[in-house]
Amino acid sequence: MIRILAFVAALLCVVPAVAQPLPANLDKANAIVIDTTKGRIVIKLRPDLAPQHAERIKQLARDGYYNNVPFHRVIEGFMAQTGDGKNFNGTGGSKYPNLPAEFSNVPYKRGIVGMARTSDPNSANSQFFIMFTDGSSLNGKYTVIGEVVSGMDVVDKLKRGEPVADPDKMVKVQVASDIK
Repeated sequence: MIRILAFVAALLCVVPAVAQPLPANLDKANAIVIDTTKGRIVIKLRPDLAPQHAERIKQLARDGYYNNVPFHRVIEGFMAQTGDGKNFNGTGGSKYPNLPAEFSNVPYKRGIVGMARTSDPNSANSQFFIMFTDGSSLNGKYTVIGEVVSGMDVVDKLKRGEPVADPDKMVKVQVASDIK
């Protein structure tokens, strides 16, 4: 019964987000729309910087891998991490192989989205993070895959923790061009 109520509550949060228009001039083929328990986040992917990583994010979104996945690690003044659709706690990855690093000169600042990985630079798989603020210590060490173009106010509302108790979730993640 509690799960049903939680699901209904999550749907009620998503309904207003679904009605929101996407930002003007958005390349819908290279953007993902994340409807969360707090609202909608739109991320412009950067295939010009990280083509393999951008394709992976789109593939996992199309697979439904990210649906109902928690923001398992949300650190005040740093970043919000999600994308573990296997174990839901930051220890899992997808069925696809890890990706080789695609580092760039784009600095980590508020709204930048990067791929999470282990100490091995070539271990990014499915998890990603959104920066709350500047993180110059990450520059050139983590693959930048995009930037939030709408919904940083939603990111700011995510419950904090490491791990997060009763975390907010990505209820539905879609490639923008697939939204009907």
